[in-house]
This record gives sequence, C-alpha cells and structure tokens, in this order.
Amino acid sequence: MSVLVDTSIWIEYFRSGNNSEKLDFLIDENLIVINDLILAELVPSLKVRNQRKIVKLLKNIKRLRLLINWDQIIDFQFKCLENGLNGIGIPDLILAQNAKQNRCEIYSLDTHFKLMKDILELQLLV
Repeated sequence: MSVLVDTSIWIEYFRSGNNSEKLDFLIDENLIVINDLILAELVPSLKVRNQRKIVKLLKNIKRLRLLINWDQIIDFQFKCLENGLNGIGIPDLILAQNAKQNRCEIYSLDTHFKLMKDILELQLLV
C-alpha cells in the first residue's frame, strides 16, 4: 500500500528530523507518494531557502494525479459539518479524496485527518 505523506510530516522532517525513522522506512521501502497540492505547499519555501536538492528529490517521488470531484468534496464537507467538524479546509478534503481515490494511507500530523477518519472512512498511518 502507498502512503500519501502530507505537508506537515515533510515540514517536521526538514525542520527537526522528528518522525524521521518512520519516514525513512517508508522512503527506503518505496511506499511514499505525493501530489501537486503537497508540492505547491512545500516547494516555494524550499526555493526561497535555496534548497534545490530537496526540491529535486521531492519532485522525483511518485506523484498521484489530482482528479478533483467537486461534488464529492462538497459531500465530504457536508459530512464533516454534520458531525461538528467546521474547521476542515478544502485542501485537507482534496488530500483525503486523493488518498481514497488511490487507496492510500495518509501520513499526517494534522489532527483534521484523525477527526475525519471515521466520517470519511480514511486510512491513516499512525
């Protein structure tokens, strides 16, 4: 099974090395995937800090194609709101949809995914 590694994990990994054992294992086993939304969140700040090698490495990770089904995003948001989760952003819903479409686990430090797990039937790596 592939694991969609969220921006929050990458930021922690680059800043402090936290969660490095788990991420290193996923990298070594070639289990990680990324998408353009995650790259759009990471790459600009890496470029500002002149981290060209890291940008190149990130761009070489298997990339999931984003096929956004807006009706499903609306349904996801409705389900979240119906269950009292009113702080879920559209980017998190898009990542959830992308992971579900590709039958991937999500690896994230963002608590929104834990809150959405049962509501949207997400698979999370903990």
